[in-house]
Amino acid sequence: MWKKPPLKILIVDDESLIRWSLVETLSDSGNEVVAVPDAQNAVQVVRDAVVPFDVVLLDFRLPDSHDLTLLSRLRRLSPGTRIILMTAYGTPEMSQEALDLGAYCVLDKPFEMNALSPLVVKAHASHI
Repeated sequence: MWKKPPLKILIVDDESLIRWSLVETLSDSGNEVVAVPDAQNAVQVVRDAVVPFDVVLLDFRLPDSHDLTLLSRLRRLSPGTRIILMTAYGTPEMSQEALDLGAYCVLDKPFEMNALSPLVVKAHASHI
């Protein structure tokens, strides 16, 4: 029986409990998950990746990033990676701008953890 290969996922969120929950949820689905707390580490991990990440879950507000600049930078560094922007501070204008900059979707916090794995798989499948 053929088994789908694990996805390589990057989680960027400054809240340790959310980061932990996302890692647990996505690792339980058999994925390779890396988690970082800020923009600086996210850029470094993406830049250093030998194999690009399939999906990035990116928090909108981080200690060192409060706008969509990080989204743009990650898209330039890894154009094939799907980025799901997570935010508790979304506006329709910000969401549209994120989509225009190449985000796969904008996920409003709080969200149901059980909806996350199917969303990540769908985001990745949209690239294939």
